Amino acid sequence: MLGQLWYTVVCSCCWFVARIAFRLRVIGGEQLPQDGGVLILSNHQSHLDPVLVGIASSRQLRFLTRDTLFFWPLKWLIGSLGAIPINREGMGLSGLRTSLRVLKDQQPLLVFPEGTRTHDGNLQPLQSGFCVIARRSRVTLVPVAVAGSFDALPRGRMVPRFRPIVVAFGAPIDPGEILDKDNQQLVDLLTERLAETFHRASTFRATRQGRSPKDKEN
Repeated sequence: MLGQLWYTVVCSCCWFVARIAFRLRVIGGEQLPQDGGVLILSNHQSHLDPVLVGIASSRQLRFLTRDTLFFWPLKWLIGSLGAIPINREGMGLSGLRTSLRVLKDQQPLLVFPEGTRTHDGNLQPLQSGFCVIARRSRVTLVPVAVAGSFDALPRGRMVPRFRPIVVAFGAPIDPGEILDKDNQQLVDLLTERLAETFHRASTFRATRQGRSPKDKEN
């Protein structure tokens, strides 16, 4: 109970800041199932992404993050908000078991299948680590795209810039769609859905700025 209250308070504060600083907009939020375990798969533009996807979601999320971030006092903060440590080189047995338990307990789990932050703002090739979770959990997969957080906080930058950010939820992938697919086919399917969702987010963001989606930030 206290954990849920803490999560709600932190998310409410972050939502207020994001709306003011980044003019945050969320589209397609109705695509997120409101009950049951859900595997949320997002692109990774910056360190802001776990917070942005979390506050854009209508449900309390758990999320995977690399174990090197679990140092004091960050360890306490991200742990209290539902972070699950994983080895940067790949998901260890402990991380896999925890992830499957979260989904079995009917909770949403956020994963960044690119594995690391983008270097140029574009989608990066997806790693296949999420496939084992998807198959063993047999839950709905929801692609999520963040557009603008790379402009706000790219690699190497410590202080965010005030840039508009859009979070878009894409068309879910039903568990039945992945049963007969191997890892590469599942990666290809998610890549296609994620690319479509990222295009929607980027187009919406560009339209609000009165520019073409291909234009770059000044």
